Amino acid sequence: MSMSTENATLGILIMAAGKGMRMKSELPKVLQPILGRPMLGYLLKTVNTYIASESEGAPAVKVAVLVGHAGDRVSGYLESFPSIEIIRQEEQLGTGHAVRIARPWWEGFDNVLVLNGDLPLLSVETLETFVREHKEAGAACSLITFETESPEGYGRILRAASGENEETCKISIVEHGDATPEQRRVREVNAGCYLFDVKGLARVIDGLGNDNAQGEYYLPGVVSLMNDAGMTVRATGVDEGEMSGVNTQAELAAVTVRVRDALVRKWMDRGVRVVDPSAVWLGPDVTLDAEVTLMPGVQIWGNSVVGAGSVVGPCCILTDARLGRRVELVANVIVDNSELADDSKAGPFTYIRDRSELKEHAFAGKFVELKKTTVGRRSKVPHLSYMGDATLGEDVNVGAGSITCNYDGKNKFPTKIGDRVFVGSDTMLVAPVTLYDDSTTGAGSTITEDVPEGALAVGRARQKNIESWRSGKRQREKQGE
Repeated sequence: MSMSTENATLGILIMAAGKGMRMKSELPKVLQPILGRPMLGYLLKTVNTYIASESEGAPAVKVAVLVGHAGDRVSGYLESFPSIEIIRQEEQLGTGHAVRIARPWWEGFDNVLVLNGDLPLLSVETLETFVREHKEAGAACSLITFETESPEGYGRILRAASGENEETCKISIVEHGDATPEQRRVREVNAGCYLFDVKGLARVIDGLGNDNAQGEYYLPGVVSLMNDAGMTVRATGVDEGEMSGVNTQAELAAVTVRVRDALVRKWMDRGVRVVDPSAVWLGPDVTLDAEVTLMPGVQIWGNSVVGAGSVVGPCCILTDARLGRRVELVANVIVDNSELADDSKAGPFTYIRDRSELKEHAFAGKFVELKKTTVGRRSKVPHLSYMGDATLGEDVNVGAGSITCNYDGKNKFPTKIGDRVFVGSDTMLVAPVTLYDDSTTGAGSTITEDVPEGALAVGRARQKNIESWRSGKRQREKQGE
C-alpha cells in the first residue's frame, strides 16, 4: 500500500470491508449488482466525477478503499480504478478500527472524508455541498443524516437540548443495538458519511473504545470524543432517498428500481420514447439516441448503443449490442455482443450472438439463431434457421429450416455463402463448405461439397413412390384381425 498524499488536501476513504451479513450472500455487499454494475461502482463514479470537478488538473483529492471480507474479490474489481489505493483490514473490529488502520494514509491530508461503500445513490451535488460547507464552517467533524420512518439498523442521531444552532449543537450517535427503547424512536439516523479535520481526528481516534454490544470500535464514537474535547461537530440532513444504504436483498431491490427509474427518466428527457417506463430496464452504461422507441419488457445492458429512429419491440434483451439507425426489433429478440447496421430488422423470437452482424437492410426472422455470423446487405434468413460461423454475402435468401452443420464434436468450421445465393428450404450445409455467387441449393439437400458459381446443388435421396400403398395397408390390417 502506498501512503503518499503529496500535494493532496482531501483524502476520501471508502469503507468496503464488511461482509453484509443480512444480504445472506457469499458475494461481498459492495459487489452486489445494481443493473449489472457493482454497488461500489456507483459510489466510485460519483467520487471520480467530484474529483474531476474539483481538481482542475491538480491532484487535490486522493481515494483509498478499505477492504476486508473477501478482500481479494473487491481488490480484483478495483483493478479497473488504478488511481485508487487499497488498504486491508485483516481483522474486522468495526469502522473505528478500520479508520485507525488507515491512519498512515489519511494523516497527511488536511481533511479526510469517510464514506460507507453502500451509498450508490449519493450525488455529486450533495458531495460538493457537504465538503464546501465543512470547509467554510471550519468544523472538526461534519456528518450527514437523514430522517426515515424505518430506522431499524441505523445509528440514531442524538442532539443535546440547548439553545444553540441546530447544526452546531452537541451531537452523539448511538448504534441501533445499543440504543434504549426511547432512543430507537428517534427517526434521524446516521448516513455513514463523515468529514474530519485530520488534526482533530488524530487527537481523538486512539481514545475510541469498544464498550458496546458487539465489542467493536465504532467510528460514530469519535463524534462524542470530539464533543468532549470542545471541537465543533456539524450534522447536515439530506433527503432519505439519496442516502439510504443497502443492507438486505429487499433494500437492494428497492434501490435498483430507483436507479432504473432515474436512468429511464434521463433518456426520456433526451428524446427517447418509452411506452411504459415501469416495464423497461436499462443498464448504467447504455447509450440511446433521440427518437429511439422502447416497448414494454425491453432490457438493455452492458455497453449497448441504439441509434436514432430504432424501435426495440416488446420483451427484447440487448447486451453489449450495437444497433444502427432505424433498426427494427419486432419482439422477443435477444442480441448479445453483436451489431445490427442501419435499416436492418430482426424478430420475432430471434437470437443473435457472439459477434454476429446484420448489414444494412438485412433481416433475421422468427425462430432464427445467428452465432458468429455476418449477414450481408439485403440478405435475409427469414425463419426457422441456424447460421453458425457463417458469412453471407449480399442479396442472399436462406429458406426455412436451413442450418449450418458447423460442429463435429470437437472443432467449429466456417460456411461461406456468396452474393445472390438462394439456399433452398431444409438445406443442411456441412462445414467447411462454400457456396459461390449466384448458386442455388435444392430444398431438402445436404451439401457437403463446395457449390460452383451459378450452379444448382441437389443432395438428397431419390424419391420412391409405392403405388396403392394406402389400400394395401388397409387390406393387410383386415387380414391381421
